[in-house]
This record gives sequence, structure tokens and C-alpha cells, in this order.
Amino acid sequence: MSHDGSVWRLRLRVPDAELGLRAAAALETVCAAVSVFEEASSAGRLVEGFAVRAPDRGRLDTALALAWAGRGDPPAPRVEKLPPRDWLGENQQSFPPLRAGRYFIYGSHHRSAMPAGATGLQIDAATAFGTGDHASTRGCLLALDRIARRRRFRRVLDVGTGTGILAIAAAKTWRRRVFAVDIDGNAVAVARVNLRRNGVAKEVGLAWSRGYRSRAVARHSPADLVLANILAGPLALMARDLAGALAPGGFAVLSGILAEQANLVLAAHRAQRVYLRRRIAIDGWHTLVLGRSASDVPGESI
Repeated sequence: MSHDGSVWRLRLRVPDAELGLRAAAALETVCAAVSVFEEASSAGRLVEGFAVRAPDRGRLDTALALAWAGRGDPPAPRVEKLPPRDWLGENQQSFPPLRAGRYFIYGSHHRSAMPAGATGLQIDAATAFGTGDHASTRGCLLALDRIARRRRFRRVLDVGTGTGILAIAAAKTWRRRVFAVDIDGNAVAVARVNLRRNGVAKEVGLAWSRGYRSRAVARHSPADLVLANILAGPLALMARDLAGALAPGGFAVLSGILAEQANLVLAAHRAQRVYLRRRIAIDGWHTLVLGRSASDVPGESI
């Protein structure tokens, strides 16, 4: 929260539902909450996001450019500072708990009992991506739930951790060491708070890093499970780095991918002998579970 309780609202209008999804993904890189509204008189969408500090325009412009790949130049969002009010608190109250496989995601305002047998993840809406409500995050959690029925992992790497939700889920599922990184210093700070709240601060190492190319990531590689919920463009560009960080026989869970972008991401990873094992589609977003078998050939689906 900013020191005076102010909040920034970002708005932009797009001509169709696909661009609405792309715009939402871009705004989520700098906003605590994002919504997409249908326009009553057309097929267009109004995309609205709220941030608790002045948005980083460079980061936002980069995210919009990546999201608009193949669709021309992105529009410039309207940014305005709203008067002081407990916007974040009200926003947190608007997020009801949700279930994704074995995982039960809830905010600190939730007071009811947790479902029996569920793995609880306490995540508040904050200034980093990953509160569980977005289709890409839910897809990752559903993938983890399915993988956990058949595999155990000794070393887990989470690239682009955001709120830390996937690192926390992995740490609670396997009780193994997890290493998480993000390029956004604010996300690292948010994730650190969430690790403590979820009781896994000792199980999860956390650092700032530009993707895989840091000494910290190198020290924690190769991992037998890699998690990366980012965007399709960066995922495709980092395919070689992922392959280098993934142990033979390991799995990778990738998300932040619109349906029409999935083949781009898959092709980049096939070139590195990392192959599709399973696909989870939710609301136009795809989560890809990829695997690298010990013999470097496509293996069994999970």
C-alpha cells in the first residue's frame, strides 16, 4: 500500500475477447487486481487494473508489446491516481477462496474452516502476479496436483515466482527444497512475506534473477521439476535455458500461454528435446506439462 492509501487505476479498451485476455495478462505484471468487462454495444472489452503504487511504465510497455505479438501495436492504457481509500483491503475481500485439485487458495480475511485433506495456500491480492484466480495459475496448480499422484521431486525450480504461490504449493506437496526467482524486486518481497505466512520460509530459497542466467539458479540446477508461469514470448526465448536447467527425466510446467501461442512455445522446446506430456486448457489459457526423458525421446503422458 502506498503511504497515503492511494491507488492507481489502469484502463484500456480492446476490440475483441482475445485481446482482452492479452491485455489482462499484461496488466497483471503491474497490478494487484485485473478485470475484463464486455462492452454492451460491441464485441470489445474494457480491461481495468488496480495498482497500489505508481506502475512501472517500462515493465508495462514491455508486457503489452509481448502480449500484442502478431496483432500490431498495443494501445496505451489510461493511468489515473484515485483518492485515498482501502482499495487493496476491499479487493482482497472480493476474492473468495477457490479450489484447484488438492490446493485450497484463500486470503488472510478468510475465517471458515479449510476443507478436509486440502493443502492450504494463503495468498492475498498484492502487487505481484499469482493469487490463484487467474486461469494460468489454476492450470499450474492442477498440473502439480496431477503430477504429485505419480512422482516425487527432490529439486524444484520456480522461475517468475510472483507471489510465490507455486513455490509454496511445491514445498507443501513434496517437502523438498524449492528455489524461486523473479525479475521483479517487488515480487520477491511479496513472495518472502507469503513464504513466512505459509510456514515454508525454510524450505524455499528466494532470489532476484533475470530468468535462468544467474549463479543462484546455476547452483540449484539441474532441477527435476521446473515451474514457469510467465508469458509465451519469454518462455519460447528461454527454451534453451530451461533445457539446460532441467535434469534428464525431469518435468516442466509452463503457463501464461494463450491458446494460439501454445505451438510457438512447444516448437521452441521440442528443438531442445523437451516434449509435451499434457495440456490443461482453462478460459483460453494453456498450461503445458513438458518432459525430458532420460533417453531424450518423447515419453509417457501424465
